[in-house]
Amino acid sequence: MHWIAVQRAPEAGGAGASGRASGAEGSRGTGAAAPVLVDVDTALAWWALRFTPLVARVESALVLEVSGSERLFGGRSALLQRLFETDPPPVALNHAQGATSLLALARLWAQVPDAPLAALPLHTLAAARPHLPTLMRLGCGNWGQLRALPRGGLVRRFGAALVDALDRAYGTRPEPYPWLTVPEVFDAPLELSAAVESAPALLFGARRLLAQLLVWLRARQRGVLTLELLWELDARRSNALHVDAHHRGTAQGRLELRTAQATQDMQHLQRLLGEQLAQVTLPAPVLYLRLRTLQTQALGGESHSLLPEDLRKGDSLHQTLERLGARLGRDQILCVQPQARHLPEQMQVWQPWQPQSGTGKPASVPAAGSHAEFLPTWLLSTPQALAVQQQQPQYHGPLTLLAGPQRLETGWLEGEVALRDYFVARSAQAGMLWIYRERLAAAGQKNTSANPSLRWYLHGLFA
Repeated sequence: MHWIAVQRAPEAGGAGASGRASGAEGSRGTGAAAPVLVDVDTALAWWALRFTPLVARVESALVLEVSGSERLFGGRSALLQRLFETDPPPVALNHAQGATSLLALARLWAQVPDAPLAALPLHTLAAARPHLPTLMRLGCGNWGQLRALPRGGLVRRFGAALVDALDRAYGTRPEPYPWLTVPEVFDAPLELSAAVESAPALLFGARRLLAQLLVWLRARQRGVLTLELLWELDARRSNALHVDAHHRGTAQGRLELRTAQATQDMQHLQRLLGEQLAQVTLPAPVLYLRLRTLQTQALGGESHSLLPEDLRKGDSLHQTLERLGARLGRDQILCVQPQARHLPEQMQVWQPWQPQSGTGKPASVPAAGSHAEFLPTWLLSTPQALAVQQQQPQYHGPLTLLAGPQRLETGWLEGEVALRDYFVARSAQAGMLWIYRERLAAAGQKNTSANPSLRWYLHGLFA
């Protein structure tokens, strides 16, 4: 087994024993309402859990058993490089290693990375600290001298806990720990250092919470789909507040953020929050923030190409749509929805875009028929009647039929029978067109394709 002990360096935030400091990521925000009190110790534990599931807290330090993870990361050296260089922790750390957790902790606290067991000072063994004065009078100043004393006498004088700790430090007894776990749901509060009266200014606090969310998502290897940002208002300074019965009369505001694809892109989420907060009017100053996940999704592994890939510039399509929806409103962004109809003009409808559209399953569509190969790039919502001269359809001049007829018969069940023969035609002025001829004559006329009174329609244009 191989253990790594880590502890925040004294200069890492100056949080003292409270375990809280200013945010390590995105902490360069300005403004009088810049929030503080981000739980760095929790973020540090989540960071450690990305590399091994065996993480435990011992006093103010963390111990990581990494022997089971070394092969996954390409060996011990590669794992250590990933831990402290490639993917560094959210704060500066001191660390030490050893074959047992107590050895790693002792080297960490003694600040001697490669000290042998026998030479370690006795105060670095937590079980020996209550007995240090007596042990020092007995001439025991390090682990080796303590281990040389008779075991029976140590147990009678100091109790079995000291001998057990010494055995665990030397690796002759197992080391049981209550292992830390990442919570199933991210739910983090944040107290603001000053009351915030403008909704856009809440983004400074939300940025700290997003930094914690990123650590949680990476630890659980998940992406977020739906977020909820809550804020608590100062009820004494408002006359019209929404009262939440579950919070004993505390006035709250709420903003829900959805993404089309599971993501760990905090910059994108920050931009969406900024767009939505710009449309919020606060009825009273905000004192507290809270961010929690409502829906997340496991992220699959990435496939890397053997060839160099071009750098992607700008936002993806769904990110652009989400930003436009947050700024203009979701009803202003339309998307096409397939319909189970055979008439080309009824095969789809335009509906307000929803973020779930990128991940949902499309509606059932008709089976691909023979007409699918000839669908044009641009389809007219209402077919346009064409003039006919000498039985030849006209559109900026006579049309030349290139392909067809392609017969369409549908609408029997709906009561709107459509019998059409579609053709691909060429216009000297407009290019390639998609036209059709009705196979049903006007009332009182014979139903035949050769009837010169049958009408022609323009239904689409090919790009």
